[in-house]
Amino acid sequence: MKTSELDYELPPGRVALTPAEPRDSARLMVVSRSDRSRLEHRLVRELPGLLRAGDLMVFNTTRVVPARLVGVRSDTGGRVEGLYLARADLDEAAARDAERGAGERWIVLLRAKRLREGVTLDLESVRDGARAGDTLTPSVRVRLIAKHEEAAGAWVVEVEPSGGAGGSLERVGRTPLPPYILKARRDSGVDVGDKVDRDRYQTVYAASGSSVAAPTAGLHFTPELLAALAARGVDRADVRLDVGTGTFKPIEADRVEDHPMHAEWCSVSEAAARAVRAARSPAARAQCRVIAVGTTSARTLEAFAGPIVGEEGEGVAGQTVWPAEGETRILISPGHRWRCVDGLLTNFHLPRSTLLAMVGALFPEGVERVRELYGVAIDRGYRFYSYGDAMLILP
Repeated sequence: MKTSELDYELPPGRVALTPAEPRDSARLMVVSRSDRSRLEHRLVRELPGLLRAGDLMVFNTTRVVPARLVGVRSDTGGRVEGLYLARADLDEAAARDAERGAGERWIVLLRAKRLREGVTLDLESVRDGARAGDTLTPSVRVRLIAKHEEAAGAWVVEVEPSGGAGGSLERVGRTPLPPYILKARRDSGVDVGDKVDRDRYQTVYAASGSSVAAPTAGLHFTPELLAALAARGVDRADVRLDVGTGTFKPIEADRVEDHPMHAEWCSVSEAAARAVRAARSPAARAQCRVIAVGTTSARTLEAFAGPIVGEEGEGVAGQTVWPAEGETRILISPGHRWRCVDGLLTNFHLPRSTLLAMVGALFPEGVERVRELYGVAIDRGYRFYSYGDAMLILP
């Protein structure tokens, strides 16, 4: 598939700079994979009436960490921006030091010129209600230890003990909003403060994890909407995929299949696998539909899907998913044979993205149908991307 097929033009001003208030008031375009005539314009809070008893919704319960870092270099006084990626693996002695508050090490992406080992950075603290341009007191100092071999622009840094209350990352990390939102806000003069973003760029059901981006389809749910879905008889299963920086990386290869897909850690518990197996069993197939909430949930299910009856290898009773955990590099694009997912709730995605290719894989017409629907969304004034409106793709 040519990557150019994933292009489309988004008019200025359509990137959502702030989330809908309340969450479930976001607009919802409802379409069908099999019925081209179905096209409805609803609200997310109307989901219970659009689904049926016995449907299974699968949620990604990962938690977003405050991964965006801002600081000042000790050697030049220059400003540095970065992104926390993960804790660095430590040997046994270093791990004991880290437990005592000394020697904690992070892997971070840093945007600055001529960095070298030994340079220290003073990371600025985040006050409640802080806004861009505020003067913030340095709170945590980190020292560059070594370049990280596996990621370009990444460094291993050691966090100097500060004696402050709470974790270092919680005190200095900002909400890792996508770069396109930060740029659009700067261009528009919009600033809402990190306190608002830290709450709203997190699902209400987030449990654990270390994502540096939110599973954005889940941002639309409220406790009341979840209760209404349960009252409707819609079942729920939870999986986890920790969203990495690769989710924003555009496809630069001429062909989608040549894109070096990023790795993300994900897991399916025994309980979730059991729920999916029950929904996919021959007895339930006619009534139960598996609706993934977001591309991350869909990716997790398809990564751990078992074989389909009739395929090479051991057959199983219907299409299924195994309990498992680990990294996945699965790339889902038109032509993919879906094993677990019947439908998808998803936001509107960036052009030339693997997420857009995944949405195209749901339709017989591929991305041609997606571009057509995106054109309707643009004409109808839908808001795009992470804080934007949503699309429900039914079977």
